[in-house]
Amino acid sequence: MDGSAPGAGGPRLDLAAFEELRRQVHRLAPAGSPARGALEHLTAERVLAAVREVRTGRHVGLGAPVATEPGPGNPDPARHPMTGAVAGRMRGQGLEFARDRIEMNVHGDVDSHFDALCHVVYEGTLYGGVSADTLTDAGAGALSVTAAEAGIVGRGVLLDIPAVRGVPWLEPGEVVTADDLLAAEEAQGVRFGPGDLLFVRVGHRRRRHELGPWDASESRAGLHPAAVTLLAERRIAVLGSDSNNDCAPSPVDGVGFPVHVLAIHDLGLPLLDYLQFEELAPLCAAEGRWSFLCVVAPLRLRGGTGCPVNPVAVL
Repeated sequence: MDGSAPGAGGPRLDLAAFEELRRQVHRLAPAGSPARGALEHLTAERVLAAVREVRTGRHVGLGAPVATEPGPGNPDPARHPMTGAVAGRMRGQGLEFARDRIEMNVHGDVDSHFDALCHVVYEGTLYGGVSADTLTDAGAGALSVTAAEAGIVGRGVLLDIPAVRGVPWLEPGEVVTADDLLAAEEAQGVRFGPGDLLFVRVGHRRRRHELGPWDASESRAGLHPAAVTLLAERRIAVLGSDSNNDCAPSPVDGVGFPVHVLAIHDLGLPLLDYLQFEELAPLCAAEGRWSFLCVVAPLRLRGGTGCPVNPVAVL
């Protein structure tokens, strides 16, 4: 490891240091069903405790509008054609139905989505040592989104990193360290822990809205991989961000998405990428509390490596 920083306060890691970090994280992986991974931390008792977070009944969606127009960072946009009754194609009498269909690149750099535990292949394996050969043209034979088909319900915690730093957003390439997470906890008077759904705001969506889109595959704010150790020690159930969770360029030599490798492949921690918190963060700030009931309902997509998602936060 050397001391240079790819963003704000994040050291670069060589491959040997990254492999040691992987070993540390793997030792903290949850026991129980490999198919559920860190969702094992989300017990019935913790769900009941999360329900008690509801005080006002106000609720907001954390998914961004589906992007159907091509642009920087979105070369393969979702397609949403109308297939039924529309102006100019109706008989004008009797019963007709408006219909549509949607096709999308689930794991792109714009749309909000859920990453299942089969999403990351590293050194020929998936989480828990499952062979990558379980991935076929018919879908994932193990660790797919169906592990969460009953939904994910728990206590959400939002850490607003730009607000703690006194800026509207982090610039592309900046990193969020474990110290940043701890500083946000202290500033906001909240602590994330076992079974929580942790959401880390970097301001990606606000920057995109105010300055316009850019190619986030090349440059974006996100977590430094060393911060995953803290998440493993705290035994969270889900990690989500308004960015990709990984920063770019990667701070690890030769590994493009180190947080995805550590979280999904080594820890069994499902990810929610490219959410939006621009409605939730002001509500939390106004109420002076940063925890809430959160409901995530992934699609029942057999063999899916992920799916579009719109989590709902209930305050």
